[in-house]
Amino acid sequence: MDAIAADDMLMFINAATTSTSQREFHGGADDQRLSLDFLHDYVLGNYRDLYAAALALDINDHNAALIVRKLLATTGDATAGQRQAEGRLIARRLRALPPQRVYDLFRALRRARVNNRRTRAIIREWFAGRPDPAFDAVKYRTGLKRALRHAHVAPDGELGPFLFTPDDRRRYDTPLLETWRRAHYEQASVYELPYTVAEGFAAKHRIDRATFLKRIEPRMTRLERLRVQESARRGKAAVVVDLGSMPLTRLAPYVLSLPVPERVDRRGELTGALRAAAVRAAGRAAGGWGRVAAVLDDSFSASGSAQKRRRPLAVALACHYLLAELAAEYVPLWTSGRTDALLAHPYGMTPLGERVLDALEHAPDRLLIVSDGWDNAPYGLASEVLRVWRARLDPARRVVAVHLNPVYDADDFDVKRLAAAVPTVGVRDAEDVPALVGFARFTEGRTGFADLRAHFDDRVARFLEEG
Repeated sequence: MDAIAADDMLMFINAATTSTSQREFHGGADDQRLSLDFLHDYVLGNYRDLYAAALALDINDHNAALIVRKLLATTGDATAGQRQAEGRLIARRLRALPPQRVYDLFRALRRARVNNRRTRAIIREWFAGRPDPAFDAVKYRTGLKRALRHAHVAPDGELGPFLFTPDDRRRYDTPLLETWRRAHYEQASVYELPYTVAEGFAAKHRIDRATFLKRIEPRMTRLERLRVQESARRGKAAVVVDLGSMPLTRLAPYVLSLPVPERVDRRGELTGALRAAAVRAAGRAAGGWGRVAAVLDDSFSASGSAQKRRRPLAVALACHYLLAELAAEYVPLWTSGRTDALLAHPYGMTPLGERVLDALEHAPDRLLIVSDGWDNAPYGLASEVLRVWRARLDPARRVVAVHLNPVYDADDFDVKRLAAAVPTVGVRDAEDVPALVGFARFTEGRTGFADLRAHFDDRVARFLEEG
């Protein structure tokens, strides 16, 4: 039974790391959503404690919010001790989530009519801990208003009139609220608001897009600057983006979105930014991984889907730059055979088997494979190569080999595996790779459920201490 529980939890963590219920190259959105929802219900019903503990792991925000929603919706099924432990984990994870994600969660709870006492208390606690309630009231006005109604919370000061009876106030003493009121008829006030709010007022006042972007630029976040850079360039209004300060896995999709000629022209800038982000992500581990060979999937399936455009390729590109910093000696092997990572684009079949053979010829200390696992040129060669290599050439497992898969396979309720001889873990952000390589030992079958449970307990303790 312990072995089954361990397998179930590892499968769930892989799914919660990679899946966002959106369409993938090999699977539709409906299949993804139904598969993931079933897996959540199964784990919640059989391993509630571990299900809640997953909030302390490096799962993605979509699944963290889904876990919170399902825990709150099934409060009656939990013991008093479980409710106490879950409450601490939920409160800590909500503080770590982006506020827009939390407001979406509260909206989902409202639609599902989940309004028990614990839910109301958690909403009240989260809102009480917000650093700038006036900012939330302006930027997330509708979400905040609905959440407060759902939790039966009466906001202090001017927030109540601002949210529920704005037409009754001639002015506000809170500067940001007053700026929002004035922006309805005064264009200058538009540029003192958060970008997403100001954008709506700019349309209302029919402000030229280029002019708006130029003047609102100081109010934009790094990610907002990155998203609007291309539209700003088309509008002949420069938006300055400090690429060197961007997180690695955020930067990689931006680089891939650029036309190849532009990447060539900006090679120094883009490569420098990617390397700087990789250096920050590697930290003290830089250069400590010895000889590393990486098989990186840039086949056509790495194009992802309309909802997750080029996401698998972006993860591979980010991993490429990170592994280059972690390794003392590094050999990258792209499935297409290209040698210039900056110009990567999805193309061709997926000859993972051939590239794994090439990688093993370099006698690495670590072999990392970043791929969706659809080995098809020829089909199944990678699995056979890895099986024979482990059985005949490296039975002592001197080489650390891990398959990092960024794509959830709805049919198998897990990420697609290459071979039983090599552990497979789901990956969403390249920055998590060092932790994932360590976590991979649990998928090899050489550790028991007690070890996995101890790992969960340790992560929970550290997660709560950090909060």
